[in-house]
Amino acid sequence: MINVTKTFLPPLDEYIHLVKNIWDTSCLTNRGPLIKKLESDLAHYLRTDKILITSNGTVPIQILLKLFGRGGEVITTPFSYVATTASIVWENCTPVFVDIDPEHLTIDETKIEAAITERTTCILATHVFGNPCKVEVIEQLANKYGLFVIYDAAHCFGVKYNGQSVFNYGNASTCSFHATKLFHTGEGGAVFCQSGELYDKIFYTHNFGHKSQLDFHGLGINAKLSELNVAMGLAVLNHIEHIIQDRKRVVAFYDEYLRSPKIQRMKIREGTVWNYSYYPIILESEETLLEIQKTLNKNNIFPRRYFYPSLNTIQYTNGRSMPESEFVAQRILCLPLYVGLEESSLELIADLINKVLLKNDRIGHVV
Repeated sequence: MINVTKTFLPPLDEYIHLVKNIWDTSCLTNRGPLIKKLESDLAHYLRTDKILITSNGTVPIQILLKLFGRGGEVITTPFSYVATTASIVWENCTPVFVDIDPEHLTIDETKIEAAITERTTCILATHVFGNPCKVEVIEQLANKYGLFVIYDAAHCFGVKYNGQSVFNYGNASTCSFHATKLFHTGEGGAVFCQSGELYDKIFYTHNFGHKSQLDFHGLGINAKLSELNVAMGLAVLNHIEHIIQDRKRVVAFYDEYLRSPKIQRMKIREGTVWNYSYYPIILESEETLLEIQKTLNKNNIFPRRYFYPSLNTIQYTNGRSMPESEFVAQRILCLPLYVGLEESSLELIADLINKVLLKNDRIGHVV
């Protein structure tokens, strides 16, 4: 079976060696020595300043919206994983959708200003599949209108934009360390920011609001990650360059063997060092997508429809029409991409897709 992704597992002895430290210290949670080491190692590797590891990639978005959303309107993208919009609604804010740039698949920065009202408090934009938003324009608008900027950078581990980590943009960025991501802690995530004052607010909020054992800064929740998860992250980090390079190999294969003009690819924004996190293709119609998906499934190959449906169409969002997002969401398919995906499997995937496209092209010519 070939799934859309496969979790990278480091050598078991490397993980066990790290877990032994947990047995030696009896410290399983509440920010033990391993989480502090991983935060330090990640800050060094990613060239970021302040990082706080959390229990998943969604909870830091919720924390930031709790602190800065203030029940207002949050400008966001309809083309993202549901967690982005769900966090807005969950924190009693109102999502205001802005359609996407159909080439880069990120929020269309030229349409943001028209969506800003006196109730707008935040911009929550997604760097889609690791492809950065036009952060320069978003920063200008945020400064002009006094808005807080959050980037959902769930897919962005290792991505650089204009010479620095993409996590360094906005007031804060969040990342997922879920098992499906190229860097993972099994389950987990992180939040990044530049401001020490903001970091302190996020820190106490993620730990029940504690100032000390018997004193509190204010309201908080539990967003801490266990040392067992952190040990996995430390073991995976030792192999991160191999992970990225092998994913690059898979992407290069698809680029070479899927050359049909009926396939549109995401355009990587200029100035980006990408991380090969996903391989989305946009097809000419939903019917073609479903035929390709069915053909692959019959051969035990399981791509995935990221992101479908367009979030403005979900019942609890009550969003207005977003033509570009809806068009892409109906036609986009992410192909299998993971470390160790064999060339014979890649050849089969490409061959099956090309055969469907060629068959449909012949039918079209006959008609």
